[in-house]
Amino acid sequence: MAVESTSRQGAADSAAPRCEGDAETDGSPGLRRASLGVADIAFFVVSAAAPLTVMAGVAPLAIGVGGVGAPVGYLIAGAVLAVFAAGFTAMTRHVRSSGGFYAFITRGLGRPAGFGAATVALLAYNGMQIGVYGLLATGTRDTLDALWGIQVPWPAIAIAGVFVIWYLGYRSIEFGAKVLAVLLLAETGILVLLAGGVLLDGGAEGIAWDSFTPGNVLVPGTGAVLSFAFAAFTGFESTAIYRREARDPGRTIPRATYIAVGFLGLFYAFSVWIVIQAYGGSRIMKAVAADPMGLFFTATTHYVGGWAADLMHLFIITSILASQLAFHNAINRYGLSLAQEGVLPQVLGRVHAKHRSPYVAGIAQSVLALLLVTGFAVAGADPYRQLLLWLNTPGSLGLMGLQALTAVAVVRYFRRTRHEEGRWRSLIAPLAAAVLMAGAMWLVVSKIGLMTGASATTDTVLVLLVPAAFVLGVLISLRIRRTRPEVYAHFADEPAEEPTGEPAAGQAPA
Repeated sequence: MAVESTSRQGAADSAAPRCEGDAETDGSPGLRRASLGVADIAFFVVSAAAPLTVMAGVAPLAIGVGGVGAPVGYLIAGAVLAVFAAGFTAMTRHVRSSGGFYAFITRGLGRPAGFGAATVALLAYNGMQIGVYGLLATGTRDTLDALWGIQVPWPAIAIAGVFVIWYLGYRSIEFGAKVLAVLLLAETGILVLLAGGVLLDGGAEGIAWDSFTPGNVLVPGTGAVLSFAFAAFTGFESTAIYRREARDPGRTIPRATYIAVGFLGLFYAFSVWIVIQAYGGSRIMKAVAADPMGLFFTATTHYVGGWAADLMHLFIITSILASQLAFHNAINRYGLSLAQEGVLPQVLGRVHAKHRSPYVAGIAQSVLALLLVTGFAVAGADPYRQLLLWLNTPGSLGLMGLQALTAVAVVRYFRRTRHEEGRWRSLIAPLAAAVLMAGAMWLVVSKIGLMTGASATTDTVLVLLVPAAFVLGVLISLRIRRTRPEVYAHFADEPAEEPTGEPAAGQAPA
């Protein structure tokens, strides 16, 4: 079918198209273009997932409910997200807006749905980033106590973390990419050391492959494993947010997306399998029951040495900081885009003259983090069970919901637009991804009590925050359509310039 023309846009006909990121209305510079390569974007995405933290802090719980077959859950989650990436990356070659999920959903499902997606994205990314300050506080507090006997109140650690992340986000994106590269290599390197020690020693009972047999995979706990596994990939889709700063985004973004999904899926499954070999298939469940949070540390001490376990404690802290920086940068770019759309206050669209970072959006996000962290501290909340889990739960659910909506939007977009993507990328894969992501969301919601440890009432509120945010966004879109029609008409529009070699895209449906 033909690309939908702009003549159906009403007010859009007479208004000038925006030029995304080059110069703001206040004369401030835009983001630094062509500054990120495939590796840089992949570092941002993989760092957001915090591999070491996921393995040491969450994987033991997955083993506890899924047994020795737990590694397959991570492979399944990775495969599902790779199917999603087929349509997602195809869309990145046609939609050049830096709005990420909300731009894609606007193209396929219309502006009200796009506004709803933008609101959910702000909830989800802020929930993931700010909630992890609770994990940073508990992890740092425990490490200081274990290694040096120093005891520091958790709010002090969390607040210090807010300022550290603000500063790193304030600096240039290249600086942030270099920091993340170092931190990511450190956290994955310590797990590689553990793997080498286990494989060279032969494990506790010899190297076994029973983790991959149907009898150990098709067990009642597999659904719970999948809920943990899908949450472990959080943030991989943020590649599209860095479009303005990417070199040759039509190639860079798809490659970075596939590298991130492939690496995380294989690395997670391999690391979980390694720790099972470290204890032996017949003993792993007893070890998990006795000390789940010490599972990886004890194995590292035995197979590598106590010094490596001490490093693992330190690298978990840097892993958490890397994750927070990646999410902070993603939130700032969402805020920048929405400010340039005219949806958020214009001041959030300012870019720093020297560092070319969305520094005002970064300040706003850091202030929000300070307010929430302080509020939880004053209320006497637990940093892990409440600050972390209560904010991360709607965050991870929101991102999964956005992925499912994006998959549907991809199908509708390519049905209305001329393209040469093929049926797999434009129809089959996104349809399959929509069904699989909806199933994954159902699994996570059905096992939500395992992830939060909260009451049924609290869990219900946390789950309902996501659809409530979407409805709020739709209502905001209707108000803006009535009061500021020019903003509504140009919401998620393509930038004015046409980068060489990239196809022009259709406009969003009304």
